[in-house]
Amino acid sequence: MILTGRSRLAGVMGWPVAHSRSPRLHGFWLERYRIDGAYVPLAVQPERIGDALRALPVLGFRGANLTLPHKEAALEHLEEIDANARRLGAVNTVTVRDDGSLHGENTDGFGFLAHLRDTVDGWRAEGRVAVVLGAGGAARAIAAALDDDGARNVRVLNRTRARAEALAESLGGTIEALPWEERSDVLADADLLVNTTTLGMAGQPVLELNLSALPAAAVVYDIVYVPLETPLLKAARARGNPTVDGLGMLLHQARPGFEAWFGVKPAVDEDLRRFVLEDIAS
Repeated sequence: MILTGRSRLAGVMGWPVAHSRSPRLHGFWLERYRIDGAYVPLAVQPERIGDALRALPVLGFRGANLTLPHKEAALEHLEEIDANARRLGAVNTVTVRDDGSLHGENTDGFGFLAHLRDTVDGWRAEGRVAVVLGAGGAARAIAAALDDDGARNVRVLNRTRARAEALAESLGGTIEALPWEERSDVLADADLLVNTTTLGMAGQPVLELNLSALPAAAVVYDIVYVPLETPLLKAARARGNPTVDGLGMLLHQARPGFEAWFGVKPAVDEDLRRFVLEDIAS
């Protein structure tokens, strides 16, 4: 990669940030589209997030992604926040406007739905029932995206019920909180099951879930991508349910930022998946 004085710059802010796969992902697209630009990791201490964000236009950056622990703290430092990010209370993508102001959005829900539709023939939530396990940031984004897409009912279940209730109360719409103990029973009329917990991730306990009541046509989506096929996805595939792994959500959520910063709408394909998987497996 050779940069010029006209190079477009973007990056990812986190603390720590060394674990982020965003530089590899965006670097792949920059090379594929032969863009004069760079995407760099930016290690920003939590108490300096405001300073770091205000420095973006000063240093000529087009924008940045935000990862832990900055997604919520950044809100107070941005001039403009889109409705979805404000509803979620978290920002993961910042764009520097032409006047130097900072615009924030949250693309996690976009990434979730884009990968789901790409994998399961244009799937839509309209009129359907979804079950979401977990109540963290990813669960918030996914539940809100399903509600916005017209879901008839979004059922959120979390091991700590108070967190599920807080999520449902803050997001509203068709989202409701149910007891964790009912996670197998509420599958009987579900069209979509989504695991957003760490259960089933490498080094974590397996998600204990009886799928016998789940309709055969229901889609099972696990946002965990290490391993790529979790025990939940393996069990769902064995009984014939369509399955969606978690890697695509990571890839698709990066698309809006890349387009805004570098002026090209990037494609998510098998070459990109293999490239990112090589890093995950190493």
